[in-house]
Amino acid sequence: MLVLTRKIEQSIAVGGATGFERLLKITVLAIGNGNVRLGFEVDASVPIHRWEVWQRILTESQREKPAEDLGVLSAQ
Repeated sequence: MLVLTRKIEQSIAVGGATGFERLLKITVLAIGNGNVRLGFEVDASVPIHRWEVWQRILTESQREKPAEDLGVLSAQ
């Protein structure tokens, strides 16, 4: 895990270099009351989710896939 320290209005860029198609810009908008408010700028085609939402989406999509898509072979 990479840990960076940023102040309000400072940003972090993810991707956008050689070999990466998209750039994700994360900006610290506010800090206070035990919370950090972040702003995310990226192409509209790139989904951004809170971690727990992403895990739920992943779990639900795996449940909906047929056995063949999950690499499980059925007996014939």
